[in-house]
Amino acid sequence: MLWTTLNFLLFRQRGQKQNVPCLFPVFLNIYFHQFILWYKNILVYKRGNMKKKRKKIKYKNILIIVVVVVLAIILFRKKEEEEIITADMIDSYIGKNITELENFTHEKNLIVNKTFEYSKTISKDDIIDVEFKDNQVDVIISKGVIDENLYREKNVNELGNVPIMMYHGIVDTVDNKYTGGNVDKNGYNRTAKAFRDDLEFYYQNGYRMIRLNDYVNGIIDVPLGYSPIILTFDDGDKNNFNVLGKNADGSLNIDPNSAVGILEEFKKKYSDFNVTATFFVMDGIFNQSEYNSEIVNWLVEHGYDVGNHTTIHPDFTTISINKTQEVVGKMYQKLDELLPDKYVKIVALPYGSPYKKTHDNFAYILNGSIDGYEYHTESTLRVGWEPELSPFHKNFDKTFLKRCRAYDNNGKEFDIKMVFTNLEKKRFISDGDIDTIVIKEGDNNINSDLNNIITYKESD
Repeated sequence: MLWTTLNFLLFRQRGQKQNVPCLFPVFLNIYFHQFILWYKNILVYKRGNMKKKRKKIKYKNILIIVVVVVLAIILFRKKEEEEIITADMIDSYIGKNITELENFTHEKNLIVNKTFEYSKTISKDDIIDVEFKDNQVDVIISKGVIDENLYREKNVNELGNVPIMMYHGIVDTVDNKYTGGNVDKNGYNRTAKAFRDDLEFYYQNGYRMIRLNDYVNGIIDVPLGYSPIILTFDDGDKNNFNVLGKNADGSLNIDPNSAVGILEEFKKKYSDFNVTATFFVMDGIFNQSEYNSEIVNWLVEHGYDVGNHTTIHPDFTTISINKTQEVVGKMYQKLDELLPDKYVKIVALPYGSPYKKTHDNFAYILNGSIDGYEYHTESTLRVGWEPELSPFHKNFDKTFLKRCRAYDNNGKEFDIKMVFTNLEKKRFISDGDIDTIVIKEGDNNINSDLNNIITYKESD
């Protein structure tokens, strides 16, 4: 009984009070009855032979009484029922200054995780939102109210251009004899080191990744003052997602120097980079037959997308309409088998062909059928040179999008350096809100069918 009491005392003193009911009356009742029993024993016991035994009982019960007194002093100086921290209590701090929540969490020994963002209505240093779970408080704190002055400061322009970067193979080599990070003469394949450098460059220059499918549908979800960038990979090369085997837990062991291995590295390095990419595959998928199905499902489950690069990579200007439907439709069928309702209905055009939308085959890339199987393509990607228009631009055409080849050529012929140098004056800069479109006053290139448009003057 004494041991139970001491444990109870320690338990209440270790910061777990809110979940423990006050059991003091129970202990007091038990100790009272023991005291009565002890007292009766004293009256009944004979003096003489029982003196030694009575002495032992006396000291034991005196110790129990001392413990009861200590408990009474400690427990009755505290509330009968300790306050239970609930999500509603934490929610009550929304709209209040962060210092108030900090005082409360410090008093209750709670862990606080802070993030900061601009708000339409919440003043600087006030709380936008909170979430309470597992003794932790995740809090979003306002960096200030969004207004016209902030748009000017950040040079917000949601009619600016968006780079869709075109990659192919990522080769783990340092012995390349071509310009910069190029692995071949035309720069279609890139070294692993150069790819890491590219990602670091994008991040440090204020670009944040978005999904190609989101861009096509006018969803630009990047923070205020930052610019969207889209990554694509053609051909489904093994070095895009090289599997080295299985880990002990049965998961795929991904080559850290493959494209996905490097992307996952940057996902850990920069949690706000929103790392993602779209991989356009052919009949061989990623050329690892024993893993192909697992690979494409892994990609989708981890925030990537998979699209159509046709079964055999033809030049559409040299094949028939029937053949066009076969190479596009059969690839869609294969994706349906591997990723039903999970892949993007976008075709990366092999060689960028047929180069013009007026070509007879183009209509059958968008819509067609093969052996009774019908398909529909939402968008196609060209082998291009410069960034594409904002999805809010009146001339935006999602069915025929330009891309930028990710290669080095000393700042010439639309290499990475040239593309991003040119972009500085006309890049898409987000307002941080996917529900509004912010443009500069006087820009008449907005799609007139769009709503929630905000304009601001470039200068007072």
